[in-house]
Amino acid sequence: MEAMNADRTRPVTDGRLLDDDAHLAARHTLHDLQQPTYDLPALIAGSLADEHRTVLDLACGSGADLHRLRSELPEATTIGVGASPGVLEDLPPPVLCAAAAQLPIRTAGVDAVLALHALHRLPDIDAALAEVVRVLEPSGLLVASTNAEDDKQELDDLWQAAAADVLGTDQGSRPARLSDRFPLDAGAAQLREYFGDVTVQQLTGSIAAHDPAPVLDHLGSYRVWAAQTGVPYDEIVRRARERLNTAIASDGAFTITTRQGVIRAADPEDGDA
Repeated sequence: MEAMNADRTRPVTDGRLLDDDAHLAARHTLHDLQQPTYDLPALIAGSLADEHRTVLDLACGSGADLHRLRSELPEATTIGVGASPGVLEDLPPPVLCAAAAQLPIRTAGVDAVLALHALHRLPDIDAALAEVVRVLEPSGLLVASTNAEDDKQELDDLWQAAAADVLGTDQGSRPARLSDRFPLDAGAAQLREYFGDVTVQQLTGSIAAHDPAPVLDHLGSYRVWAAQTGVPYDEIVRRARERLNTAIASDGAFTITTRQGVIRAADPEDGDA
């Protein structure tokens, strides 16, 4: 199966810097205000059937979701997969140190592959999907979660407006998001090239920030991108704070809409490619 688009193999910026612990913590603080809340590990585990007994948690990271998946799937063998041996050595077995595009697993050797907000972090998404198709049983299933392209659009609008004020332009640049490499709608379309049956469960909500602090903490995750692109981060954040204070004083809260989702892909190798 041919890789579709070479752009998918290039991260929009340094993913290691965007996804470090401090930046993820800032995002989680803002996410704590979201209503309604969604239990992604439980939702994803609920997509599996009893016959899905051998399961891979792709790009499992530090294992927080892996632990939850194992508790939700007690009858299954859930294997954490990651490319960093230093992280994996602290996780309870079974774990597998391997690149997602080169899994040391026999063809048709697993029943399900799970990817919780993970596919956008892989260096070559198409190569990884082709490998997922190879290792899945014919009745196997890939379940992935990701953000939509318009998720938290108000944060981008705030940043762009503040940047325009600082730079004296009509509109500031939109911050790069690593998740834009595999956003919900385009990601589902990409999976249809590898799977014959792809469905999407939309998870929408809103965040009401009554204080600028969690929003500004989240904007801290833009600092590396700003440095890479020569954007005056500190000045823009100061202006964003002023805009936030005005919005909260006027409306009582700064409201952010959220949209993410869970993609369920079945019938491997029956896609459009």
